[in-house]
Amino acid sequence: MTEAAIDIRGLSKTYQGGKRALDDVSFDVPRGQIFGLLGPNGAGKSTLINILAGLVNKTAGRAAIWGFDIDAHPRNAKASIGIVNQEITFDPFFTPIETLEIQAGLYGVRKADRRSMELLVAMGLGDKANAYSRTLSGGMKRRLMVAKAMVHAPPVLVLDEPTAGVDIELRQQLWAYVRGLNAEGVTVVLTTHYLEEAEQLCDRIAIINQGRLIANEPTRTLVGMAQEKLVAVTVDRDIAAVPENVCFQKIERTDPRTLAITYRKDEVNAGEVLAAIGREGYGIVDVSTREADLEDVFLNLTRAAR
Repeated sequence: MTEAAIDIRGLSKTYQGGKRALDDVSFDVPRGQIFGLLGPNGAGKSTLINILAGLVNKTAGRAAIWGFDIDAHPRNAKASIGIVNQEITFDPFFTPIETLEIQAGLYGVRKADRRSMELLVAMGLGDKANAYSRTLSGGMKRRLMVAKAMVHAPPVLVLDEPTAGVDIELRQQLWAYVRGLNAEGVTVVLTTHYLEEAEQLCDRIAIINQGRLIANEPTRTLVGMAQEKLVAVTVDRDIAAVPENVCFQKIERTDPRTLAITYRKDEVNAGEVLAAIGREGYGIVDVSTREADLEDVFLNLTRAAR
């Protein structure tokens, strides 16, 4: 099927009092991808997710999940999506297995088709199936939320800041599970403040700022938009004065024999930068470079959109 997993067209939301959280947002989430939805705090990401979940009424526009319009076919749309919100919400007096069984019942999943224990084992919670949920650690509660969102086997899974407050080991376990779900055909939409995660995981990324869509590109394309590159050059003697050259966008001495030079790779190359240092009479002892990453692009785009 070529139809988008999520199709959003002209989506707008203005809250009472005049705050415009979303302003004519349009994009598709392709089926089978891990799709990043990024933006600063207050950009409108959670409002968009809550509209898809049926928790917030849109002001204008339309949205469809797995081909089902959220207005015309709300039951089918909700059955096609699982959402893990930032807030951890479940009854602390139920056990994890009870939590999943109740959630499956709410979605009308027949007892013979339920996968509650399978989901708990997959999330590393098999040994906690019958413990009170309130006794779980923060990371375990977060993983229980993911399992809860998957009880009805939705083709689309939305993870809203899923690794907030989770340690590195649990974060890696969660991403391994998400990659596994994606390999099985589940479309994943991810919001995160850990930009290195988005860069490593996502096939495509959309960026929202102040309610507007300011980017929607394959991850590699977005990273390629950053033209600044940093090169650290260690020379053979102490640097008496920081050299100047038109090919340096920025240069600073980080220790007596090392220069940190920023240049635009669309205007000059590393060879020209090193040649400029050589012409100053310095012998080059060591060179290290840092490529631009998603964080650089994110900051440049959001600053430009203000």
